[in-house]
Amino acid sequence: MTCTLIASACTIVGRRKRNEDAYVLDAERGLFAVADGMGGYQGGEVASHLAVTTLAEFWAQSADPDNTWPYAFDRALGFHENRVDAAVRLANQRICERRSGDLRQMGSTLAALIVRPRSAIVAHLGDSRIYRLRAGALTQVTRDHSLYEQLREAGATDLPPLAEFAFANVVTRALGAAEVERPEVHTLDLQDGDLYLLCSDGLSGVLGPDELAAMLEDSAIEAAADRLVEAAFAAGSKDNITAIVVQVRRTA
Repeated sequence: MTCTLIASACTIVGRRKRNEDAYVLDAERGLFAVADGMGGYQGGEVASHLAVTTLAEFWAQSADPDNTWPYAFDRALGFHENRVDAAVRLANQRICERRSGDLRQMGSTLAALIVRPRSAIVAHLGDSRIYRLRAGALTQVTRDHSLYEQLREAGATDLPPLAEFAFANVVTRALGAAEVERPEVHTLDLQDGDLYLLCSDGLSGVLGPDELAAMLEDSAIEAAADRLVEAAFAAGSKDNITAIVVQVRRTA
């Protein structure tokens, strides 16, 4: 069983002065990721680029069986889950090593998707999201690591909608926040026609699930990321906005 991936990506600075989002799109290796940096002047930009470049470099290098991995193999994870776990841990290490001076507060979210012939691996930290559109139904396949989500899971009954929450930007897990940090990793089954959206909160914060599903269904894949980003900007997003759209075509 093999699969063909069709993908598009778009990122804009939006109404900010700098673009602290970054992404990697490597359809040949089945690797896609969005990172949303934080940490003030320059810090967020440096952190997000470190996150995606480290992920991409390690993913390419770890395909070589002669390469040494920087972390021990976790028996609770599969081989490719271990690869992405190690890549994200290495990205965290590199960001932590650069946290000094003007960069002392920097960090980054990360949402990564690895598409294999029969499965898709999801790894994430923070509130950048991954959605899957299958047979017309949109599902968020990541869980926000955020104060809002923690309060919701704890049963808070007085929470306003996320867009109206005063601390909507507070994330509880991110690259660079702790010396030792590992992503949340899980594997999904893969079906022909599955469509994935990876995005920063500059997009998901202003476009709801119904809008996302409708636009994903109505757009050619090559134009889908641009259309989503344009719609988020038109909806008033005040953040950087990034989207990657990936469609899976499986063949026997």
